[in-house]
Amino acid sequence: MTLRLGRWICMAILALAGCEGQRERADLVFVNGAEPETLDPAIITGQPEGRVVNALFEGLCAYNEDGQAVPGVAELWEISPDGKTYTFHLRPDAKWSDGSALTARDFVASWKRTLTPETGSQYNYQLFPIKNAQAFAEGKITDFAQVGVRAADDRTLVVELENPTPYFIQLCAFSTLHPVPVKLIELLGDDWVKPGNLIGNGAYTLEDWRINDRIRLKKNPHYWDRDAVKLETIDVLPISDANVAFNFYASGLADLLMDKGLAPPALLDDLKKRKDFHAAPFLGIYFLRYNCERGPFRDERVRRAFSLAVDKKRIVEKITRAGELPAPGFVPPGIPGYEGTDGAPFDPEEAARLMTEAGYPGGKGFPNARYLYSKSELNEAIAVELQSMWREVLGVNVNLERQEWKVYLNSLSLLDYDIARSSWVGDYPDPNTFLDMFLTGGGNNRTGWSSSDYDNLIAEATRELDPARRFEILRRAEDLLVQKAMPVCPIYYYVGIQLYDPAKLGGLKANVLDEHPLRRIFRK
Repeated sequence: MTLRLGRWICMAILALAGCEGQRERADLVFVNGAEPETLDPAIITGQPEGRVVNALFEGLCAYNEDGQAVPGVAELWEISPDGKTYTFHLRPDAKWSDGSALTARDFVASWKRTLTPETGSQYNYQLFPIKNAQAFAEGKITDFAQVGVRAADDRTLVVELENPTPYFIQLCAFSTLHPVPVKLIELLGDDWVKPGNLIGNGAYTLEDWRINDRIRLKKNPHYWDRDAVKLETIDVLPISDANVAFNFYASGLADLLMDKGLAPPALLDDLKKRKDFHAAPFLGIYFLRYNCERGPFRDERVRRAFSLAVDKKRIVEKITRAGELPAPGFVPPGIPGYEGTDGAPFDPEEAARLMTEAGYPGGKGFPNARYLYSKSELNEAIAVELQSMWREVLGVNVNLERQEWKVYLNSLSLLDYDIARSSWVGDYPDPNTFLDMFLTGGGNNRTGWSSSDYDNLIAEATRELDPARRFEILRRAEDLLVQKAMPVCPIYYYVGIQLYDPAKLGGLKANVLDEHPLRRIFRK
């Protein structure tokens, strides 16, 4: 252990041990990154929220420690020969956390709520493979009975798809498709997610939620697989500063650092040598969004110039240093059968030429631009490096604007930025999960970019039954996204990082979705 690490540990113990001693320690304490925006499955968009929501709720399927979708509320299902009708059979002991029965009708009501525009779900498009779901969400039809989901009886849910969807079972494990207590929500409104109100169906219940302190989860006695859940209580700490997070872990106040950005970059060379450091690639990307609705970034040439001015290799070698790969395209490697695009390489000469062509030779006349990013040491370091690159190559000044997680997400949704740091983790192992969010008007588009050619390619891929041909169409869409129109700039593919002692904790395994369900974790 270096002297620097030892000093940080001592500082953490002195500063934090007194606070920890005032409350009973949970069976597991883990640092989760940012404070959750909400715990409503229909509303969340971030990975920190997803970890907690997946402990409080469970869909027809659920993720295991390998990141695979396994039976959840549904104990089994049949798929029709044409691949378009799924019949799910719910477990007879599936219950809400208040002990009441969970039925197929709860899924129908929950999915209707998610698709209803007034709910404001930015992820509602995850339900669009279902027949007429998109038409209902867009107000083209108003009778939900026309949507392809119905309860044949209390324990049987029938789902009809528009087209065969090879990743639909994976979607059934995703948080947007979790059931929620709709009648309770209608009664309490937004307060339904508060402790004492929230009723879920997952392995844990919400015992306490103290903003900027912790979320306390308690084992759900009504969970169908409760005997397999080994931890009685879990404390989730909302810490986004990597140095503070590491202090908690190094001083023994936390057992696990879960979020990919919580290993202090300055300590990575030391940490990578330790047995409690775990890193593996997964389907995740760090990228930039451009606001295509206002200012100079409406011009494709400007977006291209800013992207070509980014030396991605410099970022991963100088700043991230955990084995990340520079990202030529938007879809990370690791999806069998899919070969992504070559993207746009670092090309300062072409970047400068494009700026001149766009009317900003040497950066002259270019208006002040804002780079938006969420609070973390890593994001800060990358922001400063990007600012320097754009100044060196393009001759422009970009102002840096750091925001807390909730504020940052709201700014993205409102398109209140010029350039924004972003990340995306695949919801299922298929290139579609990275590409369909940039459809015109998509809830997670958040760039203002619209292309009928792109929309048509994604729609064509959805209808294509031949896997090889489907991947070819999606590759063309990716080319359009990151080689031509460029509303986004890929930076690097993530490496998942966790810090924990493998002699003390089990149930954590590297996987392509970076899914580590809390119900699977146990103490040795």
